[in-house]
Parts: sequence; structure tokens; C-alpha cells
Amino acid sequence: MSSVDVSSKSSDLGAAKGSPAYVMMLTLVATLGGLLFGYDTAVVNGAEKSLVEFYVAKITDPAHHAYAMSMITQYKVLMAIVLYVVFAIVCAQIVKLVGKTRGFVASGIAIAALTVWVVSFVARGIPTDAVELQNTADTVKGFVLASALIGCVIGGAAAGFISNSFGRKNGLIIAAVAFAVSGVGAWRPEAFNFFGVQDAYSFVVYRIIGGVGVGIASMISPMYIAEVAPAAIRGRLVSWNQFAIIFGMLVIYFVNYAIARQGNEDWLVAEGWRWMFFSGVIPSVLFLVLLTLVPETPRFLVMKGKEERAKAVLSRIAGEADSAAILAEIKGTLHEKSAPWLSYGFFVIFLGIMLSVFQQFVGINVVLYYAGNIFRNMGASTDSSLLQTIIVGAVNLLFTVVAIMSVDRFGRKPLMIIGAIGMAASMFALGTAFYLKSMGIVALVCMLTYVASFAISWGPVTWVLLSEIFPNSIRGAMSIAVAAQWIANWIVSLTFPMLNDNRYLTEVFNHGFSYWIYGVMGVLAAVFVWKLIPETKGKSLEEIEKLWAK
Repeated sequence: MSSVDVSSKSSDLGAAKGSPAYVMMLTLVATLGGLLFGYDTAVVNGAEKSLVEFYVAKITDPAHHAYAMSMITQYKVLMAIVLYVVFAIVCAQIVKLVGKTRGFVASGIAIAALTVWVVSFVARGIPTDAVELQNTADTVKGFVLASALIGCVIGGAAAGFISNSFGRKNGLIIAAVAFAVSGVGAWRPEAFNFFGVQDAYSFVVYRIIGGVGVGIASMISPMYIAEVAPAAIRGRLVSWNQFAIIFGMLVIYFVNYAIARQGNEDWLVAEGWRWMFFSGVIPSVLFLVLLTLVPETPRFLVMKGKEERAKAVLSRIAGEADSAAILAEIKGTLHEKSAPWLSYGFFVIFLGIMLSVFQQFVGINVVLYYAGNIFRNMGASTDSSLLQTIIVGAVNLLFTVVAIMSVDRFGRKPLMIIGAIGMAASMFALGTAFYLKSMGIVALVCMLTYVASFAISWGPVTWVLLSEIFPNSIRGAMSIAVAAQWIANWIVSLTFPMLNDNRYLTEVFNHGFSYWIYGVMGVLAAVFVWKLIPETKGKSLEEIEKLWAK
């Protein structure tokens, strides 16, 4: 059989004689990882106000001076540890990317610079001025609320090693266990505080564990789907992972709203938020059970020399007639199991990193994590803000479906460019609405337009592109892009409370400043895609790999 015949068969896999129902079953199980991703990261939206009042508000209360001292001191130490972990991850990726000699030199310089800053940061005294103390409390707030994203960085960076060493399926099992442990620990952090820290930071540890699960699932769920999906419908099926993420967010918005209505504000601060986190245990256990019913992906099985098992899975996916040809094509692209990550040049790595960074720097997770806070800044009550958050989640879900139906029809680039322009315009308008104190329907429309623009483009399509552009032999390099995405997410989520609640910026811009920054990022994202991203619609993974080989 000629190479043209093989490529044709691979590209037409979706119309082959296999079992579409079987492919859909595998896809749906894998997308539960995406659902938990959305569920776990968005749960903080409903709990944010209660967590701040329960753990952070006392920092600025003179009656709780000892508590404030302990919280700020431990925050500094934990932040230093977190930064060293993040820098270690980045340095490890640099060494893997450019080699030991140059990598160790660059890493040494980075770690030395970090150490100088950490010594100064930790040695800084506890602020006594009221304004400085409030600013410090805002940084602690950002640290506690964004803590899951630290785990996402760790999990995203480790996902490449996990997927290549233990398999795609086992990687998802590890993620499911992390989700369940996090749900239980964040429910009662004082009861499971084995760390010798304030209960607030015990909560942080369990959120980090959940974040590790999110980081692993964020890479392996779309990878699993891409490796079992027929090329003709791969974009659509990988997009279902983003649908699951958004659906998970919408589900937890409803759960948060239902829990909030079970008691008054005092009950919500004391107990309600706990059940919001514990509710995640249920889908985590369901995911774990269903993972026992699915096989490993054919590409991983071929990597491990288990060709008969790979062919059996391919037979169910594509049909007996085409399975041998597809197996031969997979083997042809996996001849370099441990190829250096720069085998195809730095450009593909650069594209993956920038796609991930721009997806976060446009500010989407500020909206998704802090929607309740934003609506309260508009003047809404707690219940009303949670209800409006549900509307945001519904719009997000609706337009994600539109993207799923469009990504294999209109292509990746047009959706990404149109979405970036829509987000930029919406953020400029939202920032202006805050600045002019023109709240109400105008600001809400800006929020919904922004979310719709993201959902139809950078939400699902970024994951489609990331699952497509990395060649099989350096698929582990996708972990660089995933780690970059979570680092960018953490930076945006950590800094938003500082920008949004800063007294000076609030007095001058009335909460509008940060949204203008995200608008600028939307413009840059549109230019980036227009100039640099190739169209991958309709191409098999092997055809895309040949593009980089050229």
C-alpha cells in the first residue's frame, strides 16, 4: 500500500467501518477529566466571598493581630516555596529543551536571582500602616483563592512524563484520585491539617492537590481523545473536552447557588462553602470507576511495543480493514520514541507556549473565577451575583457548542482571530463601563459578549491546536505549553485581586484598569494567530508532523 493510500485511510477514519458509538464512549469518559477540570477550578467562584471572610478578613482586624502575624509570615514562606517549585519546573523544561549545559547555566542564573528576591521578600517586616496591611491582605487573598493553579502548574508539567511513562489512561486515573482527595481535604482542612500551618494554608495544600489533578487532566484528556479520534472528526471530538470543562463550570455554578440558598450569609461563611468543595468528590469517584472500562490509546500501546493490543483497539475504532494501515502509519511516526524536543525546531514549541499564554492573558479566568466578585462590584447581592454567574456559564456553554460544530467546518484560524477581536472589544467596553460607573445592562452585555467570544474560539480551539501541533515523537513537549498555560493562569488570577482591589487604582479607574489590560492582550492574540499559526483543519496528525519536518 502506498503512503498516499495510508494517509487517505487515516484522514477518512471517521467514515470508516468501525464503531462510532465506541469512539463516542471513549471520548465521553475522557471528557469527564475536562468536566472535573471546570468543576474544580470554578468552585472558588461561589466560595470566594466566604473564604475571604472566614480566613483573610481578620488580617486587617486589630483584634486579631497574632493571627495576622502568623498568616502573613506563613504566606511569605509558602510563597517562597511555591516560587522555587515553579522555577524548578521551568528550569527542568529549559534543560530538557536546550540541553544540560546551556540549561543549567540559564537555570542557575534564574535561581540565583529568585533567591535574592526571596531573601528580601521574607525579611520584610509585617506592615503596620493600614493601607499597606490591606494591600498585603489582598495578596494573601489572591494566594488562597488561586492556590489550585499552583497545583495545575505542577500537574501540567508532570503530565508529559506521566503520560509517556504510565500511559494516558493511568494518568487520568491519577488525576481522578487527586480530585477526590482535594474535595475531602478542602471540605474540612482543619480536620486534615497534617502540615503544621494555619488552617487556611491546609486548605491551600488540598486545593494544590486538586490542581495537580486538573493540570494532568488538562493535558491528558485532550491527548487521549486526539489519539483515539478519527482525523475527519478529531477537531470536533477534542472540542468536546472544552465543552465538558464549561459544562463542569456550569454545573458547579448551579451547585454553588443551590448550596448558598440553604442558609443565610453567616451559615455560608461558616459551613456553606465547605459543601461546595466536597460536592466535587461525587464526579471524581464516577470518573475513577468509568476509567476502568476504557482501553489505553493505540499510539501509547505501539510506543510500548504492544502492537496486537493497539490493533485490537484500532479495529473497534476504524474497522478491521483499515486498522493494519493505520497501525503501520503510527509505527512510522513513532520511530523516535525519545526524540529531542527541538527535533522540529523551536518554532513549534514557541507556538504552543504563546497559544497557552494568550489564552490566559486575555483574562478569561478572571471572569470565570471572579464573576461573583465582578457582579458584586456592579452592585449585585450575593444570591443575585451567583445567579448572574449561572447566566455567564450558560452563555459559555452555548457558544462552546457553536465552536464544536464550527471548528472542522470553518477552520481553526478564522475562529481564533474573530474570537480574539471580540474579546478585546468587550474588555475595552467593560473597563470603560466601570470607569464611567455605567453599570447595569451595559456591563452585563459586555461580560456575556466577552464570554461568547472566548467560548467560540480560544476556549476549545486552543486545546484542539495544542493536541494537533506537537508531533508524536515529541508529544511530551506539550507539557511545556500546558505548564506555561497554568503559570499564566496563576499570574492573572493572583494579580487580579491586587489590581481590582488596590485603593489607588480603584479611586482613579473605578475597577476598570485591569479589563483594559486584558483588552490589549486580546488585540495581540489576534495578531499572533493571523501572522504565525498554520491552519490544521482536515489534516491528520501525521500530515501536521510532516509540516514541521519541512
